[in-house]
Amino acid sequence: MSEQGDGDSPDQVQQQAVRSTQERTLGLYHQLMQINAASHLIRSLRKLGLVDALREQQRTLEQLCVPKSLDAGVVREILDAAVAIGIVEQYQEDYALSRAAHLLCQYDHDLGDSRWERLVGLALGELSRGSHDVRSHQDQLAATQWIHTPAAMEAAEVLDFGGDSSGEKLQILDLGCGSAVWSSAMAYRDPNAHITAVDDEAALEAAVSTAKSIGLEERFRAVPVDPSEVELEHDQYDWVVIAQRLSGMGVEDAEIFLARAVKFLKVGGRLAVIDLVDMGGKVTLVDRLESLRLKLETSRGRILSPPQLQSQLAVCGLVDCQFALLSKDRAKFGIVVGKKEA
Repeated sequence: MSEQGDGDSPDQVQQQAVRSTQERTLGLYHQLMQINAASHLIRSLRKLGLVDALREQQRTLEQLCVPKSLDAGVVREILDAAVAIGIVEQYQEDYALSRAAHLLCQYDHDLGDSRWERLVGLALGELSRGSHDVRSHQDQLAATQWIHTPAAMEAAEVLDFGGDSSGEKLQILDLGCGSAVWSSAMAYRDPNAHITAVDDEAALEAAVSTAKSIGLEERFRAVPVDPSEVELEHDQYDWVVIAQRLSGMGVEDAEIFLARAVKFLKVGGRLAVIDLVDMGGKVTLVDRLESLRLKLETSRGRILSPPQLQSQLAVCGLVDCQFALLSKDRAKFGIVVGKKEA
C-alpha cells in the first residue's frame, strides 16, 4: 500500500485509511481462522485418543494407528501439525506429548468449551453466573500460569528481589500458589529466599514441578490445604504473595482472605497482590475475554482498578500501598504492595 503523499487529496487520504482498516480486519480474521483450525486439531487429537495414548508413553505412528484402525497418512499430518504448534514432540520415529501439553491436559479436557458454551445462556438469563465449581477456575489458572513467566520475572525485578545484600534468609508465603510461577520467580532472583506454598494437592503438583524445573526444590515447602483455611504461625513471613486469586472473589471474601494473610506477616513485612487490573481507557480483546471468563467461572469475581486494590490493602491495615503495572504480558497485570506496621 502506498504511503500518503504531500499531494494526496482528502478523498485519497480517506480511501487509504479505509484500505488500511480493511487490511487489518482481514489479517485479524485470517489469524482467527488459523486459531480456530488449531483448536479443532487439538480436539481431534483428543477424540482420536491420541492425547491419552501419548500421555502414557512415547509411541510410533504405527502404535497409535493400528489399535484404532486409523488412517496413518491422515494421522501423520495431524501429528506433524501438532508438533508445529508445540502440543506434540517428535523423536525420530516416536511421538510424545510435550511437557506443556502434559500440564495443560491435566486440567483442560475441552479447550474451555464447557465454559464458553454457557455464554449465550448467561446473556439470556437462563443460567446463573459462575455456576461452575470455583475450584475448576483455580485449577485452570494453575495449569496456565506458566504463560505468565515473563511477567513473573518482571514482578520479581520490580519488587527488588535479589537486591538485598544482607544475606539474611527471606521467608515467602505464597497463599493460593497455583503453579507458583510468581513466587518462584522471586526466589530464583534471590538465593536467600525460601517459599512456603499453600494450595490444594492438584495445584501443588504443578507448583513443585515449577520449583524443581529451576532448582528451587531445597528452598520450597508445599502445604496441601485450602489457603483460606490454612493454619500457620503468625508474624513469621517477610512476604506474603497472593497472585491471580482476588479477582475470582467478591469484595467481602477478598477482605477476609487479605485479613488472614496479614496475620502471617512479620512487622515490617510486605504483602504483594498480583492480579489482573482495570486500567480504564482502550479495552482490548484480551481484557474482554478475561472479564467474561470471570463471569462464567465465578459468582462474584471481577477485575479491579489500581485504586480499588490499594483500598482493599489499606482496609486490612497495611500502609504505604504502592501500585506498579507489569508490561510483559498480553493481559493487564499489576502489583499492589502494602507494608505491615506494628
